[in-house]
Amino acid sequence: MSVPRPAAGLLADSSGGALRDQLDEVWSSLADLGATISDDEWNLATPCPGWDVAAQYAHMIGTESSLLGRLTPDAVAETLPHVRNQIGAMNEAWVASLASSGRHEVLERFREVTAARREALRAMSEEDFSRPSWTPVGEADYRRFMQIRVFDCWVHEQDIRDALSRPGHVTGPAVEQSLDEIVRAAGYVVGKLSHAPSGSTVRLVLTGPARRTVNVSVADGRARVVDELETPPTATIRLSSDAYARLSCGRLPPSAVLDDRALGGVDFSGEAALGRRVVEHLAFTI
Repeated sequence: MSVPRPAAGLLADSSGGALRDQLDEVWSSLADLGATISDDEWNLATPCPGWDVAAQYAHMIGTESSLLGRLTPDAVAETLPHVRNQIGAMNEAWVASLASSGRHEVLERFREVTAARREALRAMSEEDFSRPSWTPVGEADYRRFMQIRVFDCWVHEQDIRDALSRPGHVTGPAVEQSLDEIVRAAGYVVGKLSHAPSGSTVRLVLTGPARRTVNVSVADGRARVVDELETPPTATIRLSSDAYARLSCGRLPPSAVLDDRALGGVDFSGEAALGRRVVEHLAFTI
C-alpha cells in the first residue's frame, strides 16, 4: 500500500517505517535525557501549565500504556485550571496515579512502555497504519495518530529541556514531523485567528536550527498552505524554529519574542502589522 503524498508545506516522511523511527528517536532522546535528571530537578515546573518534569513523563507513560490496551486509572474531575476537556482529565489521571512514584521507578516505566510500543509498531504493516482510527483531532487513520504522537512527545521533551535549561534535539526526522503538525494549523492561524484579508499572503521563514519556508495564501475567505506564492508575500515573518514551536504550543507569550526578542526574536518585511498579528495568534494547541 502506498503512503499518501504529503500536503503542501509538509516535509516529513510518514510511512509506517519512518513513523516508527521517529517515535524511537524521540523516546530514546527522552530516555537519555531522563538519565541526566537529578532528584532536585525532577519536580521543576515546566512551560506546560500545571506540570512539572515528573508529570511530563507520567503523561507519556499513560498515553503509550493506553495504546497498548493497558488498564487506565479513573479520570480525575475537570477542576484543575489546566484541565479543559475529557482528554485532559484522562491525562491528569495518569499524572496523579504516578505522583507518589520515585524518579527511578517512573523512568523505568517509561523505558518499559516505550519498548513495548516499539515492539507493537514493528509488528504493524503499512496497511495497518492506514486503517481507520480515533485520533485527538477526530476520526482519521492510525498513521495520523502516530504523526500526532511524534509531535506530542517531542513538544513534551522540549518542555522538560526548557525546565532543565538543557537544550537539545532540535533537528532530525522527529523534529520535521513535529513542525509538520504545526504547519498544518498555519491556514487556520493566518485566516481564522489573525483575520488576514482575502487576497493577502503570508510567508513564514524558519531560520533554524530546523529550516523551512511556509507559504499561506488567503483567497475566497479561506487561508491555506501552498507550495509557492505567485506574487511577493504581503507579509514575511522570520523567526527561529524554536520560537515558532513554543509560540504555536502556547509555551511563550508572544511579547517575549516580539518585544524581548527571546529565542532570537522575530523580524518582519512587507506589512509588519499583519505579520505581528499572525505571531500574536500562533498558539493553536489546547
